[in-house]
Amino acid sequence: MALAASTTLSATAQRVTDVFANEDFVKHVSHMVGGELKSFASDGVTTGAFTTKTVRTLPTTRMPDIAQKFLGASLTLTQEESWSAPASDGARTNVIKLTVAGAPVNINATQRLLPSGESTVVELAGEVSSSIPFLGAKIAAAAEPVIGRALNLQATLAQEWLDNQSN
Repeated sequence: MALAASTTLSATAQRVTDVFANEDFVKHVSHMVGGELKSFASDGVTTGAFTTKTVRTLPTTRMPDIAQKFLGASLTLTQEESWSAPASDGARTNVIKLTVAGAPVNINATQRLLPSGESTVVELAGEVSSSIPFLGAKIAAAAEPVIGRALNLQATLAQEWLDNQSN
Protein backbone atom coordinates (compact mmCIF):
# COMPACT_ATOMS: atom_id res chain seq x y z
CA MET A 1 0.00 0.00 0.00
CA ALA A 2 1.33 3.41 -0.91
CA LEU A 3 1.87 5.99 1.80
CA ALA A 4 2.05 9.72 1.10
CA ALA A 5 1.84 12.82 3.28
CA SER A 6 2.91 16.43 2.99
CA THR A 7 2.84 19.39 5.33
CA THR A 8 4.58 22.72 5.77
CA LEU A 9 6.27 23.75 9.01
CA SER A 10 7.16 27.36 9.73
CA ALA A 11 10.86 26.79 10.46
CA THR A 12 14.05 26.19 8.52
CA ALA A 13 14.92 22.67 7.41
CA GLN A 14 17.75 22.59 9.97
CA ARG A 15 15.40 23.51 12.83
CA VAL A 16 12.90 20.86 11.67
CA THR A 17 15.71 18.29 11.53
CA ASP A 18 16.82 19.28 15.03
CA VAL A 19 13.28 18.72 16.35
CA PHE A 20 12.70 15.38 14.58
CA ALA A 21 16.05 14.09 15.93
CA ASN A 22 15.54 15.42 19.48
CA GLU A 23 15.10 12.68 22.10
CA ASP A 24 12.81 14.87 24.24
CA PHE A 25 10.57 15.51 21.23
CA VAL A 26 10.48 11.81 20.33
CA LYS A 27 9.53 11.03 23.94
CA HIS A 28 6.82 13.74 23.82
CA VAL A 29 5.30 12.27 20.64
CA SER A 30 5.34 8.78 22.18
CA HIS A 31 3.53 10.00 25.29
CA MET A 32 0.96 11.97 23.28
CA VAL A 33 -0.24 8.75 21.66
CA GLY A 34 -0.28 6.83 24.95
CA GLY A 35 3.01 5.07 24.30
CA GLU A 36 6.39 4.90 25.96
CA LEU A 37 9.85 5.59 24.60
CA LYS A 38 12.04 2.57 25.35
CA SER A 39 15.26 3.77 23.75
CA PHE A 40 16.67 6.44 21.48
CA ALA A 41 20.13 6.56 19.91
CA SER A 42 21.74 8.95 17.47
CA ASP A 43 25.16 8.68 15.85
CA GLY A 44 26.25 12.06 14.67
CA VAL A 45 25.22 15.67 14.66
CA THR A 46 22.18 17.07 12.89
CA THR A 47 24.29 19.47 10.82
CA GLY A 48 25.71 16.52 8.83
CA ALA A 49 24.65 13.01 7.85
CA PHE A 50 23.50 10.93 10.82
CA THR A 51 21.26 8.05 11.86
CA THR A 52 18.78 7.52 14.67
CA LYS A 53 17.14 4.45 16.13
CA THR A 54 14.00 4.73 18.22
CA VAL A 55 12.21 1.90 20.03
CA ARG A 56 8.82 2.63 21.55
CA THR A 57 5.73 0.81 22.72
CA LEU A 58 2.34 1.97 21.50
CA PRO A 59 -1.20 0.95 22.41
CA THR A 60 -3.28 -0.74 19.71
CA THR A 61 -6.61 0.59 20.99
CA ARG A 62 -7.00 3.02 18.05
CA MET A 63 -6.06 0.44 15.44
CA PRO A 64 -8.45 -1.64 13.35
CA ASP A 65 -9.67 -4.92 14.87
CA ILE A 66 -7.52 -6.99 12.51
CA ALA A 67 -4.38 -5.29 13.86
CA GLN A 68 -5.46 -5.76 17.48
CA LYS A 69 -6.02 -9.48 16.88
CA PHE A 70 -2.44 -9.92 15.68
CA LEU A 71 -0.72 -7.51 18.06
CA GLY A 72 -2.65 -7.60 21.32
CA ALA A 73 -2.98 -4.54 23.59
CA SER A 74 0.31 -2.94 22.55
CA LEU A 75 3.09 -3.17 20.01
CA THR A 76 6.79 -2.45 19.98
CA LEU A 77 7.85 -0.29 17.07
CA THR A 78 11.46 0.17 15.94
CA GLN A 79 12.13 3.20 13.76
CA GLU A 80 15.48 3.52 12.01
CA GLU A 81 16.26 6.76 10.22
CA SER A 82 19.18 7.61 7.94
CA TRP A 83 19.49 11.37 7.37
CA SER A 84 21.51 12.87 4.54
CA ALA A 85 23.75 15.87 5.05
CA PRO A 86 22.04 19.09 3.98
CA ALA A 87 22.20 19.94 0.28
CA SER A 88 23.47 23.37 -0.74
CA ASP A 89 19.92 24.78 -0.39
CA GLY A 90 19.42 23.09 3.02
CA ALA A 91 17.19 20.28 1.72
CA ARG A 92 17.44 16.94 3.56
CA THR A 93 16.45 13.37 2.82
CA ASN A 94 15.59 10.90 5.57
CA VAL A 95 15.20 7.21 4.73
CA ILE A 96 12.89 5.61 7.32
CA LYS A 97 12.40 1.94 8.13
CA LEU A 98 9.73 0.91 10.64
CA THR A 99 9.32 -2.62 11.94
CA VAL A 100 6.75 -3.97 14.36
CA ALA A 101 7.98 -6.68 16.75
CA GLY A 102 6.07 -9.91 16.30
CA ALA A 103 4.14 -8.68 13.26
CA PRO A 104 4.87 -9.14 9.59
CA VAL A 105 4.39 -5.43 8.82
CA ASN A 106 7.14 -3.28 7.37
CA ILE A 107 7.10 0.38 6.46
CA ASN A 108 9.78 1.84 4.22
CA ALA A 109 9.56 5.55 3.47
CA THR A 110 11.55 8.54 2.35
CA GLN A 111 10.99 11.87 4.05
CA ARG A 112 12.18 15.00 2.30
CA LEU A 113 12.63 18.39 3.94
CA LEU A 114 12.42 21.08 1.28
CA PRO A 115 13.23 24.69 2.19
CA SER A 116 10.62 27.23 1.13
CA GLY A 117 11.65 30.65 2.36
CA GLU A 118 11.51 30.58 6.17
CA SER A 119 9.33 27.45 6.05
CA THR A 120 9.99 23.80 5.25
CA VAL A 121 7.81 21.48 3.22
CA VAL A 122 7.93 17.99 4.73
CA GLU A 123 7.06 15.31 2.18
CA LEU A 124 6.81 11.63 2.92
CA ALA A 125 6.36 8.81 0.45
CA GLY A 126 6.62 5.12 1.16
CA GLU A 127 5.16 1.67 1.22
CA VAL A 128 3.42 -0.41 3.87
CA SER A 129 3.77 -4.15 3.33
CA SER A 130 2.92 -7.37 5.09
CA SER A 131 4.25 -10.82 4.28
CA ILE A 132 1.27 -12.85 5.50
CA PRO A 133 -0.18 -14.87 2.62
CA PHE A 134 -3.75 -13.87 1.72
CA LEU A 135 -4.10 -11.42 4.64
CA GLY A 136 -1.02 -9.29 3.94
CA ALA A 137 -2.82 -6.76 1.74
CA LYS A 138 -5.62 -6.36 4.33
CA ILE A 139 -3.14 -5.83 7.14
CA ALA A 140 -1.17 -3.29 5.10
CA ALA A 141 -4.38 -1.48 4.14
CA ALA A 142 -5.45 -1.34 7.79
CA ALA A 143 -2.03 -0.07 8.88
CA GLU A 144 -1.78 2.67 6.28
CA PRO A 145 -4.33 5.15 7.73
CA VAL A 146 -2.95 4.63 11.24
CA ILE A 147 0.55 5.44 10.03
CA GLY A 148 -0.74 8.44 8.08
CA ARG A 149 -2.45 9.82 11.19
CA ALA A 150 0.73 9.26 13.22
CA LEU A 151 2.80 11.18 10.69
CA ASN A 152 0.30 14.05 10.66
CA LEU A 153 0.33 14.12 14.46
CA GLN A 154 4.14 14.23 14.44
CA ALA A 155 4.05 17.28 12.14
CA THR A 156 1.44 19.04 14.30
CA LEU A 157 3.45 18.36 17.46
CA ALA A 158 6.66 19.47 15.72
CA GLN A 159 5.08 22.82 14.87
CA GLU A 160 3.92 23.25 18.49
CA TRP A 161 7.44 22.31 19.69
CA LEU A 162 9.00 24.83 17.30
CA ASP A 163 6.55 27.54 18.38
CA ASN A 164 7.32 26.89 22.05
CA GLN A 165 11.08 27.12 21.37
CA SER A 166 10.57 30.53 19.79
CA ASN A 167 8.78 31.91 22.84
